[in-house]
Amino acid sequence: MTVTNMNDPRLTAIGLLSEVYAGLTARMQAVFNAAGLSEIDFETLIRLGRSPRHALRMTDLAAQTGLSTSGVTRVVDRLERDGLVIREACATDRRASYATLTPAGLAKLDEVLPQHLADVDELFTGPLPEEELTAFLATLRKIRSVVRPCATAGAEDTTPAGATGAAGEVTARS
Repeated sequence: MTVTNMNDPRLTAIGLLSEVYAGLTARMQAVFNAAGLSEIDFETLIRLGRSPRHALRMTDLAAQTGLSTSGVTRVVDRLERDGLVIREACATDRRASYATLTPAGLAKLDEVLPQHLADVDELFTGPLPEEELTAFLATLRKIRSVVRPCATAGAEDTTPAGATGAAGEVTARS
């Protein structure tokens, strides 16, 4: 039997993506570990931090992180025990609740972000000139819209006027 597609550029593309992800994850895990966070803890905190009022409906948080509803519940439970997140009831829908960063959660992000951003710059975005980075980000967004269309669920501020929510400013995220 002869395998004829071993040099297919699609294999190269997915292989390079896997290698880059594995390398980045390994290098960045040390910063998360030093802060007492797992990779998913950090992802949850950063997604909340970049969301309007530093809060997301639990269902949107699950969609953004790719976790099941029970998986995101376990992560939020752990972050809540650590005082980094609280759950808040939705003022307009009794069935929904929000995960909201606490001041301690924001402080944790302030602790981790400087080194994380330095690592991102050194290992990922820094080697790219501005025009390449702009094209690369556009390409990643295009692919993400196919493979994870819910990755930005709840990123827009859709809280009805007068509804109670966590304090914080609306920040754009993409």
